[in-house]
Parts: sequence; structure tokens; C-alpha cells
Amino acid sequence: MRFWLARICGITAHQMLMLAISWHLYELTDSAWDLGLVGLFQFIPAFLMALPAGHVVDRLHRGRIFATCMAVLGLVAVVLGFATSQGQTSRELIFAVAWVLGFTRAFQMPAQQAITPLLVPKELFQRAVALSSTGVQMAVIGGPAVGGLLYLGGALTVYCVCAVLFTLSMLLTLWVRYPHVVRQHSLSWQSLFAGVAFVWQRKVLLGAISLDLFAVLLGGATALLPMFARDILHVGPDGLGLLRSAPAVGALCMSIAITRWPIQRRVGYKLLAAVAVFGLASMVFGMSDHFVLSLVALAVTGAADNISVVTRLTLMQMETPDEMRGRVAAVNGVFIGASNELGEFESGLTAALWGPVISVVAGGMGTVAIALAWFKLFPDLARRDTL
Repeated sequence: MRFWLARICGITAHQMLMLAISWHLYELTDSAWDLGLVGLFQFIPAFLMALPAGHVVDRLHRGRIFATCMAVLGLVAVVLGFATSQGQTSRELIFAVAWVLGFTRAFQMPAQQAITPLLVPKELFQRAVALSSTGVQMAVIGGPAVGGLLYLGGALTVYCVCAVLFTLSMLLTLWVRYPHVVRQHSLSWQSLFAGVAFVWQRKVLLGAISLDLFAVLLGGATALLPMFARDILHVGPDGLGLLRSAPAVGALCMSIAITRWPIQRRVGYKLLAAVAVFGLASMVFGMSDHFVLSLVALAVTGAADNISVVTRLTLMQMETPDEMRGRVAAVNGVFIGASNELGEFESGLTAALWGPVISVVAGGMGTVAIALAWFKLFPDLARRDTL
């Protein structure tokens, strides 16, 4: 429970921080290209550090690694708050902060994923993942919504609250107790790439992880939400907060449903169908100029994506031995980072070239095509019946 609360505090703060950064940057530059660069500057260090971070997570105390990440994020919020109070915030500072966020994320994600299986019995793991996802989605809903309201009082207010929440997350994590087994993996190329080899040899895992990569890489619209909010839907930072929260509302509803009725049969087909629905809903959002319809479309993307997240994480954790979980989670983190941060860069680039509507609609069409292609490329995943 303490780690669950720690994650909620950290995710809430992170959502508020990213909302403030994106709106602050768009106020400074009015540039879709710059919004996309924030994602690129997060992806590069996360990608470069992913495999070393997985190796570290499998050797050291995972809770302390996660707590250190929260401390670094809290320091980032303090730096942004100080710069804002002095009127020194610039696009260069925001890009530097994005780089630090990406570096920190390389360690945070495998640490938090590798801790969870140590805290719950194996037979309850799918429900635990769904329950964890419920808490996460509550944070993803509340973070942007509260952040948008707080931003009406200025970016400094948001950054100060983020610093407090990150500190609380760090303290809660340090309070978590679990059996830590000291392992002495020698640092070698074989050890470093063990997670890559593990995933490559298990085509069901490779298919599930790569499916999420390409689906969100093409179909995500998060980076462009400030543009849609201000220029298409004509709402302010509070409206942007609701748009960023909408996918989490759908994901929360789906998490509650999965907690009550776990996915037990025809797992592969349901996973691929959910990705196709994600793409279709993204297309609806891209074509909408009505605020309520846009919220509904984003909520559907969140519900569909949650099926993918719960299924992928359950498969990954159930088929990975504990001594490999950090390195396999690091590989998963590379794929997620590529889909999220690199996807933001792709969205910013295509929006700069052709506009935000074409960027999102074309991405949604690409996501549907990926779901159909994976039926042929990964037949073992499509035919997977149970977790």
C-alpha cells in the first residue's frame, strides 16, 4: 500500500509537471516543433541509459533507486520554480529539464515494475496490476485537472506543488519493505543485453511490447494537446487539463472492469482489437472540433490502451524470472519511451509540416494498420488464449 501511494504521488506530480511544461513552452514559442522536441529530449537519454539502468536495477535495492528518482524529479520542480520566480524560464531550460526527465525515467520505470511482483502473490498478479493501474489512472486524471486549475494562478504554483508531491513519494518509498536479494551480476555485454535476448526469444512478449510501441508512436496525440486546446477547441489551461485527464478516465473505468472481470480467454485477439480501437478513437479526436466529443474520444483511447498495458505487463512479469525483471523491464521501458517521447516528437514534426489534424488522423490510421499487420507477423500472440 505504501508503494502504491508513493506511485500515485509521483505520477500525480509528473502529470502536473508535464502539463505546466507543455503549456509554458507553448506560451513562450507558439511552436509545434518545440512541443515535439520536448519528447525527443526525453527519449534520447532514456534510450541510451535503458540497458545500463536495467542492469543496475537487478543488482541494487529497487526501492532506493525509485526513491532517488523521485528526489531528482523534486529537484527539477524546484529549479523550474526558481527560474519562473526570477523570470528566467526559456525554451533551452525546458529542453535541459526534459533531458534530465528522460535520464531519470530510464531508472524509474524498470525499478517500479520490478518491485511490484515482490509485493503480491503470483496468483493475484493480474488483479494487482489492474488495481495498480486504477490508482495510476486516478493520478493521471487528477494530476492534469488539478495542474490546469493551479496554472491559472501561474506556473510557479504548479512547480511548488510538484516539488512537495515528489518529496512525499520519495519518503513513502523509503518506508517500503520487501525481501531484497543481493545479486552480483558482472557487467559484461552478455549481462547488459540479457534482457534484449530474453524478449527476442519469446515472440509473444516481443509482439506485445512492439505492438504498444508502434501503436502509441503513431496514434498518440499528447504532445499536440496544447495546440488542440488553444487553437482548435478554444479552451485555456484548465481545458487542457481536462483533455490530458480524459484518457485516464477511460483507463480508470477499464481498470475497474478488469479488476472485477479479469481477461481470461482469447487474450491475444482482445489485445489486438483494443489497439485497433485506440487508432479509430484517435482519428475521431483528430477530426473533432467539439470539446465534449474530443473528451469522449480521448477517454476511449485510454480505455483501449489500458487493456494493452495490463495484458502486456502481466505477460511480461509472469514469464520473467525475478533475477531478470530489471533488465526485461528496461527493454520494455525503451519501447514505452520510444512510443511516448519519440511519438511526441513525431507528432510535433508532422504537425509542423501538415498541421495537427492531419498528424493525429494519419497516426490513427497507422495504428489500425499496425494492429492488422500484427495478426500476421505474430501469430502466436494473436492465438494466445490465456495469460
